[in-house]
Amino acid sequence: LTAALKAPSHKFQTAHYSILFLFLAYLFMAKIVRVVCYYAVSKSSYDRKAFRNLQGTRDYNPKQMAIREKVFNIIISCFKRHGAETIDTPVFELKETLTGKYGEDSKLIYDLKDQGGELLSLRYDLTVPFARYLAMNKITNIKRYHIAKVYRRDNPAMTRGRYREFYQCDFDIAGQYDAMIADAECLKIVYEILNELDLGDFRIKVNDRRILDGMFAVCGVPDEKFRTICSTVDKLDKMAWEDVKKEMVNEKGLSEDVGDRIGEYVSMQGGQDLAERLLQDRKLSQNKQACAGLTDMKLLFSYLELFQVTDKVVFDLSLARGLDYYTGVIYEAILSQTIPALVSTPAEQNGADEAGVNVGSVAGGGRYDGLVGMFDPKGRKVPCVGVSIGIERIFSIMEQKAEASSEKVRTTETQVLVASAQKNLLEERLKLTNALWNEGIKAEVLYKKNPKLLSQLQHCEETGIPLVAILGEQELKDGVVKLRNVVSREEVKTFTSCHSQNILTEYKTILCIKQATFVSQSCFACIFILKIVLNFYASIVWSLQA
Repeated sequence: LTAALKAPSHKFQTAHYSILFLFLAYLFMAKIVRVVCYYAVSKSSYDRKAFRNLQGTRDYNPKQMAIREKVFNIIISCFKRHGAETIDTPVFELKETLTGKYGEDSKLIYDLKDQGGELLSLRYDLTVPFARYLAMNKITNIKRYHIAKVYRRDNPAMTRGRYREFYQCDFDIAGQYDAMIADAECLKIVYEILNELDLGDFRIKVNDRRILDGMFAVCGVPDEKFRTICSTVDKLDKMAWEDVKKEMVNEKGLSEDVGDRIGEYVSMQGGQDLAERLLQDRKLSQNKQACAGLTDMKLLFSYLELFQVTDKVVFDLSLARGLDYYTGVIYEAILSQTIPALVSTPAEQNGADEAGVNVGSVAGGGRYDGLVGMFDPKGRKVPCVGVSIGIERIFSIMEQKAEASSEKVRTTETQVLVASAQKNLLEERLKLTNALWNEGIKAEVLYKKNPKLLSQLQHCEETGIPLVAILGEQELKDGVVKLRNVVSREEVKTFTSCHSQNILTEYKTILCIKQATFVSQSCFACIFILKIVLNFYASIVWSLQA
């Protein structure tokens, strides 16, 4: 640098000019490199931000959607079997609609503010909007199901099926009915769904908010702390008792003795016998709320015995469910097993480091008799009881089972591919495909003028299409179509039709076979497709005769 600065005063010292030139070139190139690096890093950072899922959300590929649709169909079928009708509500509500309904979980609500300054919130669950719907429309009895997305600013554990955006499948019964009958049906529904989904061993824990409140009262918990202590007890499925007790003592202000007395009760589990034993408890038997809850618990178990579900139901005094709106029976379904976690990218794991998918609770619910009255101008109450199925947690297990299974998951419902054995048969393939579509058959055709037969058969194998209708020049001349079973590679039937009368005869024969014989679903598909093929050839013959 010193030599370069001397260059102007030494006119003939070209070395100094060379040094000055190199120095200026260095500064220029350094600036260029810095600018290029800055924009490269900025673009890379922008790309990372723009092309990723937000924390607690995910995309679903066709295979995953097929699995999820199967789960939905099983759940909806159960809801309809029990006589439910469906409704829908907006994805966001007025903030005041959701405020004060969820206890300590209210901090997980997503708040919004529109351009006019109105405060809104994304729905936290489907229960509060349902109660608002009943109050607005003055509905006093309904049996409804609702499947929709809800949103929570929770810490996601995506390998365990915990998200910030997820589906809930709710079933609720609203109306003034005799005690515990509707409650028992909700538990029966949980039992049926988990059995049909074949998720492994499970148990359904039941308790009653009145029993919990009575228990807190006899243990010495002040009335104003019932709800906050209930929220702490609700953490027993995630924390050890000592940690729960420490929170009650250090953060909630309970004494050690009160904490120990609560610990004696929440360790109790059983069935109808436990309810009878607690009715004889010297302290609890003096509490009206607890006695009412225990009496209803005995009645509930008698109905559950009639529904043949008591083998999976346990009366558990540690079950609390922290939501403020519960007023009576509460329940929660727990899966017993741990399933190996799916291999996922670091972005999908979001910091999770589980050795397996310990899904835990997959359904929960209870009675909320006072919630509708919060929205009614005159405070009129509508007794309600319901259950919510955690679809994302169930999906985590179903997805893992699909990965472990050798069975191919079909992502389409196509029944037949219309193929050709020779070139220049696109028009004939499209005509036959159109005829199949017009009759409600799920058919496909490859979007190529002259596809190879091998490519068409490979497409069927890759996508799971069970049947392929093969057209050829000679077959068209002879009035023949070959319907081949892709798996067995056998031709299901070959039809040769000389004139329309033969076609009608074959058509009637197929209809008689279809009506008189019990066959598998694939055989029904074959017969129906063959019927359409016959109609296709009949139209050709009739047009020729005309």
